[in-house]
Amino acid sequence: MTEIDYDHFAAVDMRVGRIVGVEDFPEARKPAWKLTIDFGAELGEKRSSAQITNYSRDELLGRRVVGVVNFPPRQIGPVRSEVLVLGASDEAGRVILLAPDTDVPLGARIH
Repeated sequence: MTEIDYDHFAAVDMRVGRIVGVEDFPEARKPAWKLTIDFGAELGEKRSSAQITNYSRDELLGRRVVGVVNFPPRQIGPVRSEVLVLGASDEAGRVILLAPDTDVPLGARIH
């Protein structure tokens, strides 16, 4: 594992958002959803492509998530992904989304 200093960590802007849109992404090479995530008044809504198909559309809509908002946009097929949604893999290889366990404001920064 490569060690980094605190300044590198602090440069990664991770924020809390709410998924407000979930669309099919049939063009994706691996199964994925197209997400619209609201990060509050300061950042607004951003789009992402996420390989989190172990969640249904209904499970995702309205869910709070943590995302990296300061990576450059990445073109994934026809989708311009602006956010990296964070998760951890379980023993079965499914991505389990990271989220705060209590309500915090949309756009709240992860420290």
